[in-house]
Amino acid sequence: MSTAVAAGSAGPAVQDDAGTRPRTAHDVRVMVALHVALLAGLAISAGLPAPARGWGFLAVAVAYAVALPVLARRLGRADWLALWAFLLPVSVWQVLPDWFLADVLGTLRFPDAGGPRVDDVIPVAMAGLWLPPLFVALAVAGRSPLVAGAVALVLFAGAELLAPTSGLWEPAGDTARGAGVALYVLPAEAALGWAAATAMMAVGGAGRARRWAAALAVSTFYLGALVLCHFLVDVAGFRITV
Repeated sequence: MSTAVAAGSAGPAVQDDAGTRPRTAHDVRVMVALHVALLAGLAISAGLPAPARGWGFLAVAVAYAVALPVLARRLGRADWLALWAFLLPVSVWQVLPDWFLADVLGTLRFPDAGGPRVDDVIPVAMAGLWLPPLFVALAVAGRSPLVAGAVALVLFAGAELLAPTSGLWEPAGDTARGAGVALYVLPAEAALGWAAATAMMAVGGAGRARRWAAALAVSTFYLGALVLCHFLVDVAGFRITV
């Protein structure tokens, strides 16, 4: 089975060493534990004063990015390892859309909570924090980009709700909002999940250079979706004038 196909399939249930438990069920429990630890680490970091808060977020992002492939290898999950190998570059490239929103469009703000920042605008930690929700969305969706988009929408909507209280990021500027969330980002984030799943199916088994190039294409698509959604939601008047 190719890596690209494996990335979209949970594979057959394989008995563990005791012969009493499906391997896939055990694998899911391990991944759930990893993501519970991730959320706990983010929550602890959010409660710290600056600059420890920013360094805490960075430490959690790095720990997750390292732990995910280690666990995938130990579990024998080539599909999850392939997702990590593609989505980590996507997460790194996502700094560019965030940078544009914060520094050009003015609709996003990253409070200075400490730790290294890109051009004094975005925490370096953000280069790794797109990885967890994208991994979950694609792992749950299997080979369905539409499902990946729907799961991404749910996950990112939750993140957008919680982000201002964590001190990671917050909406800025004159944008339509619901429950404190800038509405224009939601369809764009659903589109991001769809695009990441579509690209993963195309290049998941490719070499490193091709994966990074495809990841950049995904982030570029997402940036275009953000700008279009911002225009349609917050700018366009939809009037016909003569």
